[in-house]
Amino acid sequence: MRYPLLAIAAAITLGCSPAPDTESQAPVASNAVTTPDHYHPKGKAPSEFTRAKQAELRKTLPLADKRDFDEQTKGFIARPDYDQIMADAGHVAWDMGKYQFLLEGKDFDSIHPSLQRQAVLNMNYGLYEVSEGIYQVRGFDLANISFVKGDTGWIVFDPLTAAETARAALALVNKHLGERPVVAVVYSHSHADHFGGVRGVVDEADVQSGKVKIIAPEGFMHHAVAENIHAGNAMNRRMFYQYGVLMPAGPYGHVDQSIGKNTAAGNLGLIAPNVTIADDIEEMTVDGVRMVFQNTPGTEAPSEMNTWFPDKKAFWAAENITGTIHNIYTLRGALVRDALAWSKYINQALFLFGKEAEVMFASHSWPRWGNERIQEVMRGQRDMYAHLNNQVLHLANQGVTINQMHNAYKVPQSQQDQWYARGYHGSFEHNSRAVINRYLGYWDANPATLIPLSPEDSAPLYVEMMGGSQAILNKGQSLFNEGKYRLAQEIVNKLVYAEPANQNAKDLLADIFEQIGYQQESPSVRNSFLAAALELRSGIPSGASPKSSGPDIIRAMTTEMWLDYIGILMNADQMDGKHLVFNLVIPDQNEKFVVELSNAALTAVEGFTDAEADLTITIDRKHLETVMMNKATLLDQVNAGNAKADGDMSALNELMAGLKPFELGFEIMPGTKAK
Repeated sequence: MRYPLLAIAAAITLGCSPAPDTESQAPVASNAVTTPDHYHPKGKAPSEFTRAKQAELRKTLPLADKRDFDEQTKGFIARPDYDQIMADAGHVAWDMGKYQFLLEGKDFDSIHPSLQRQAVLNMNYGLYEVSEGIYQVRGFDLANISFVKGDTGWIVFDPLTAAETARAALALVNKHLGERPVVAVVYSHSHADHFGGVRGVVDEADVQSGKVKIIAPEGFMHHAVAENIHAGNAMNRRMFYQYGVLMPAGPYGHVDQSIGKNTAAGNLGLIAPNVTIADDIEEMTVDGVRMVFQNTPGTEAPSEMNTWFPDKKAFWAAENITGTIHNIYTLRGALVRDALAWSKYINQALFLFGKEAEVMFASHSWPRWGNERIQEVMRGQRDMYAHLNNQVLHLANQGVTINQMHNAYKVPQSQQDQWYARGYHGSFEHNSRAVINRYLGYWDANPATLIPLSPEDSAPLYVEMMGGSQAILNKGQSLFNEGKYRLAQEIVNKLVYAEPANQNAKDLLADIFEQIGYQQESPSVRNSFLAAALELRSGIPSGASPKSSGPDIIRAMTTEMWLDYIGILMNADQMDGKHLVFNLVIPDQNEKFVVELSNAALTAVEGFTDAEADLTITIDRKHLETVMMNKATLLDQVNAGNAKADGDMSALNELMAGLKPFELGFEIMPGTKAK
């Protein structure tokens, strides 16, 4: 479906709640289709064991509690007349239409019933009123984009991942609520789905002039950039697994991402804030709207803040309280979060704002209305993060290790019946292991696991001792036929590592992973198993995937971050035994560095120059950024007159030649890389 031009409707009288668009309706299936066949020719239907497990869950889950569905639909105004949003580059950036199968009213045995329920709730698509003067566009990206009506314009909270989806959301709001300028943007935290679409709603020149405020918590710029740089390539590759970004949507494939459908694949941008919230609690009035910010560093993001609207009795919970227990450790990779601090900040918010709040909304999921309901959810999530921290340490102090914790930790029964306390985004299996990792690290204290062989080195011995590949295949198939999937993966995974070209082994492991994936409540865990199954069957997929970097991110890197990244890119074996010292001077930024290659490591120290250096490069930041974006080399800039070199360039050229660019498509499962 092409992306239609978005017309701007006549202005609606300001200050009045808009009436629903008579030609629109709340999310329902359109042109509903029957369940499609499996998207992969080698794919399997749910086994009798998976079907039995899903059937039992439908009997035991608290499905009679429909409050989330009432809250999900409340305030609906209108949905757009399109399902796809096209990227400026020409591919599909966003497609809600591919998830219409979820609205057929059918139970799918290939989806955990609790996950299917969450996936239906995340089919919100369109414009919603939260309370008087506060609106959200949901279903245009992984996150929600929120619009608060000021005296003269819109204050935008969290402008999504991509400029294209944010632009479409603003157009939808202006169409139905009356066109107004954006006077401010609030970044609640430092993850890309909360700032990446900013260029779709404001012009950078207006920010630089002060016409538009961009407000963010202290440390925002550092963390927004740093998380995506040093391990960015590995994180992007692992995102194929956690987010299933290149997996076809459908009952057998991608169904949801717990806090939204998925992440848009458009243009990611970043405009630096011109207002920073530095105090723990800070009040500010913007365009007539009074806001109280609560800094919550080290919770869902290293830089994050909640917002209280005292005149509206509305509490913005950022990504600290959504419709799920979140990740203490996110599977794509990130620093392990502090579950206890998270609980404490929710507790503080409860006593600061929760006692008065009449509506609580957030950057994901749907709002909660009524003070009793708000306090229930805040207390429940507060207690769940505290329980995770405390009970894992309770078990760890009795000798339960990181390799046992996920099988030992149990959610309290009082929380199992609460939908807001379920582990959609952060499964309790991987969250419990994360807590012990935060305090005790990855080692289980068994010396046999302290310096283990790599899997590909140990696997041949396992295969030999188990009687060879055919014996493993026979036993693995037998275990699979009995529904003992976790036992089956133990031995078949060894065979795949020992014989990466053994397609029969890879196909059997894919079958095993697929059934395990079908049974998972957490879409992150489901996607990881199903993405691995896809790659084992037909190799690493290709296609448009979400971005975590781009020109804005690179420009926002500090010079020190870039030099650190050069050290990561360097092929240490090639540089072993070589020595180089050079000064890097950036006069327009008043920066200077000593960069030294020594003992196969590249280090940089800011604020110094070395009189004995082999070379001094003097270059303004704008010309250095061209080098940072790989559009020119330092030597190119010297030859073009954009930089000055004093000393011997040959050693620096040798260093730059030793940098090894990273490939996104590296293997995770053996034998899956395209030839």
